[in-house]
Amino acid sequence: MPYALRARRAVRETVSGLPREFWWLWTSTLVNRLGAFVATFMALYLTLDRGYSATYAGLVAALHGLGGVVSSLGGGVMTDRLGRRPTLLIAQSSTAASVALLGFVRDPVAIAGVAFLVGMASNASRPAVQAMMADIVRPEDRIRAFSLNYWAINLGFAVSSMAAGFIAEVSYRAGFLIEAGMTMVCAVLVFLRLPESKPTATVTRAAPRDDSVSLRTVLRDGPFMSVVGLSFLVALIFQQGAVGLPVAMGEAGFTPAEYGMAIAVNGVLIVVLQIPVTRFIEHRDPRRLLVVSSVLAGYGFALTAFAGSLGVIALTVCVWTLAEIVNAPTQTSLVVRLSPVHGRGRYQGMYSMSWSVAALVAPLLSGFVIDRFGAEWLWGLCAVVGTAAGVGYAVLMRRVSAGGQTEGGETEEGAETHRSHAPRGRGRRWQVSSWPSTKPDRRLGPGRLLRAAPGQIGDATIPCGAGTPGSRPREEDHGLRHLQRGSGRQGPRPGADPATRP
Repeated sequence: MPYALRARRAVRETVSGLPREFWWLWTSTLVNRLGAFVATFMALYLTLDRGYSATYAGLVAALHGLGGVVSSLGGGVMTDRLGRRPTLLIAQSSTAASVALLGFVRDPVAIAGVAFLVGMASNASRPAVQAMMADIVRPEDRIRAFSLNYWAINLGFAVSSMAAGFIAEVSYRAGFLIEAGMTMVCAVLVFLRLPESKPTATVTRAAPRDDSVSLRTVLRDGPFMSVVGLSFLVALIFQQGAVGLPVAMGEAGFTPAEYGMAIAVNGVLIVVLQIPVTRFIEHRDPRRLLVVSSVLAGYGFALTAFAGSLGVIALTVCVWTLAEIVNAPTQTSLVVRLSPVHGRGRYQGMYSMSWSVAALVAPLLSGFVIDRFGAEWLWGLCAVVGTAAGVGYAVLMRRVSAGGQTEGGETEEGAETHRSHAPRGRGRRWQVSSWPSTKPDRRLGPGRLLRAAPGQIGDATIPCGAGTPGSRPREEDHGLRHLQRGSGRQGPRPGADPATRP
């Protein structure tokens, strides 16, 4: 088969089967990232155009990050209570207004305050985007969907980063206004094209109402908080590409242009390899993917200690970029599987917060280690952290595979399982006997549940009360099959279209 024909077939298989709502959400993400100019030239704007010190620029950047930490949880709560669509509209409209305002304020205190607001508004949409994507995409397609979304983010950022330099030469204020305008375009797309995807709340023992899933519920969810902690460790490693690597290269005598060339390899590889690598890993064991990607990230940065030339540094960037390509969609899919359907916003918010906190901690950690011990110790520490994260994922996923209790893990093809909120000792908990397969049963067609016997859905077993009302979870309306009352038979909901309905 000619290479061009194989390539077209691969692209068609990668993008096919996803609902129309996903592509509107994907388009909104791409437009948003294409206009992300402020993050690129904020430091230059404050130091070169406004004449402030590097210390003040660092303070503004820290306040921007702090706003993201706060809004991660706030955006998650809004996503569950108000819905995905209202949260996106509020967050994107607020981002557009605050970014435009940032281009006009001149007082240093006002600049710092508005930067905090920009951080809050821009980060508040992340839990809603991830929750909506989980709502509208079938479980077996989620890794592919998250990979395509991650690809759009990096493609948009690569283009906006290059455009930011040219725009800054003309007018910094024009950059602020262009970003505000493109963010408002995203809000218009959401308003016109995206319906609300929040699952209808059903009050049962196994599927509590959304208001019963509080932040305390999230914090008490041991398996999920373990994922958040491991995500924080992995994020600390990847943040070194933006904070530790430029400092270390500068101390080694490399120029800013050479750092730009090295880090550009990261964006180019993600744009080129994200889709083909996703096809390769889509049906692979997520346990191995998370362990291998975590270790590969740590040792990829550790190899920088032995890099004495720009070419070798670029090769190390290739190593940890491959880990990033594998880790990002796999970890996001794991978060969805561990999240209760009616608590996805809060869970996604907590997960997003792990990256926001890492963005705050990483610059302080890397600066302290480089100043006190040298860059070699920082790269060695990356290897240690990557190994610890890999071991942590191995232990955590073994618990899941061995039937450990999870908060909201999914069954094989999308039947959500939740920890019961019944009193202790009543035994009403779902247990996952093996890690869910992402391969659909072709005999039944896409999105069908597999081998559902009485008292069992896929690999998720019902410990008690399998045939009684109130003890059986009701699936979210994905257009998937659902368990009919009183038996293990499967039947379609009237009017459900698995290909398009959220």
